[in-house]
Amino acid sequence: MRSLAAVRGVEPVQELAIPSSIEGDGNSDAEMAGAQDTIYLCNFRVSVDGEWLCLKELHDMEMQDSFIRPSDNGAITSPDDPMHSLMARDPVVIERSNLVNISKLIVKELIEQSLRYGRMLDSDHLPLHHFFIVLEHVMRHGLKPKKGLLGPKKELWDILQMVEKYSPEAADITASVRDLPTVKTAMGRARAWLRLALMQKRLADYLRILLERREETLEEYFEPHALMLNEEAVIITGLLVGLNVVDCNLCVKEEDLDSQQGVIDFSLYLRGSSSSHDLANNGNNGNNEPKQRHINTMLDQKNYIEELNRHLNATVANLQSKVEGLTTTNALMKEDLAIAKNTMIQLVEENNQLKHALGQDITKDSRIKVTELHEEEEKRSVKSTTSDKSKSDKDTESAKLLEEERKKNAELQKELDLQISLKAEMEVAMKLLEKDIHDKQDTIISLRRQLDDIKLLNLEMYKKLQECESSLKHKTELIAKLEAKTESMGSTIHQLDEK
Repeated sequence: MRSLAAVRGVEPVQELAIPSSIEGDGNSDAEMAGAQDTIYLCNFRVSVDGEWLCLKELHDMEMQDSFIRPSDNGAITSPDDPMHSLMARDPVVIERSNLVNISKLIVKELIEQSLRYGRMLDSDHLPLHHFFIVLEHVMRHGLKPKKGLLGPKKELWDILQMVEKYSPEAADITASVRDLPTVKTAMGRARAWLRLALMQKRLADYLRILLERREETLEEYFEPHALMLNEEAVIITGLLVGLNVVDCNLCVKEEDLDSQQGVIDFSLYLRGSSSSHDLANNGNNGNNEPKQRHINTMLDQKNYIEELNRHLNATVANLQSKVEGLTTTNALMKEDLAIAKNTMIQLVEENNQLKHALGQDITKDSRIKVTELHEEEEKRSVKSTTSDKSKSDKDTESAKLLEEERKKNAELQKELDLQISLKAEMEVAMKLLEKDIHDKQDTIISLRRQLDDIKLLNLEMYKKLQECESSLKHKTELIAKLEAKTESMGSTIHQLDEK
């Protein structure tokens, strides 16, 4: 058994068990086929050998290709051979290519398993367990090491926590992971977060958000050659989109996520299924076809109800935002109305004061003028003996004084009319504001009624969803029992055939 060191200071990934028989031609191929290696994920490549997909160690391939062998007709292998161009590639590029290839194989197997078992997978399914192991290697590829003895360690959990800043849906699963009592390490929290995101069917969306903001989120944590900072990350995101059709039922609390994950058996993905196994599956599918149709119908209804619930939640959020906006507008209008009332009260008081002051001034001026007129008349009566010329002069002066008094009275009357018109305008404005406030209150009441109706509809949909889930669970249990019976009957038939 042999193991290779990790590349560029990255922690070693899980050891992967592969088939030991790798076919080849010539003596050197026979010697290499006898070796059974335990290799690391980032140091192998997938190649085609007949009907087999073979995992070959890069070191062994270099040793094999270092010997220039003649071909069947005696010609020497050209340096432009595709294998030589492969070995001339950057090893980091080969690492990323290997991760993408094995991710394709595992995602394909995972989708096939989900279709075979009614699109519902749990923690007992081995391909799902392998998927999380490979996804962990993909996310940690090229992660920067710790700087110095006292420097902070770069963790995958720190990257995943940043998703909730850009997607509010991720805040729920992040808070749930933080509250898990059974998970203590940062790597365990990252594994729990990936499982919850897959069950939420938003794992591809969250990864796309990180890639769109890679300058803000990823460049600080990853080396430039990391998979998350290169084109292969887009391929991984596309593969994860295909998993949205898979329903997963994972119990995160019961799993030991802090410890090192298990080993991947690549024989499940590199070996073709036998014909007898296909025939048995076809027979079982033929027997369970009506029940499978019913389960598919139930799952489609469940997905439809989930989508409808999502749309209703969005509508409720929009209505709540409108209600909040109208409430703030109503509060502002009430404040404006109170300010207008206070202003009108002040204007009324000022108007009354002006009226009172004008009345006192008019009475005082009239009294003074009357006394002056009486004095002047007395003087005129006393001086009646004077000449007619002086008498006519005094008459003209009194006439001028009377004209001035009339002008003053007219100006005061105009000012009084102006104050009255201002008061009337303020009353009209107050009435318009009150009418607008009543209209806004009616609108708020109608929106609240609509919100209550939507909440009732949402509650009914949730009850229907629970009923569908319970019936679906019952059907899956029945199918599991039937599958066990069919397997036992198949084994019995096989034993009888052997006898």
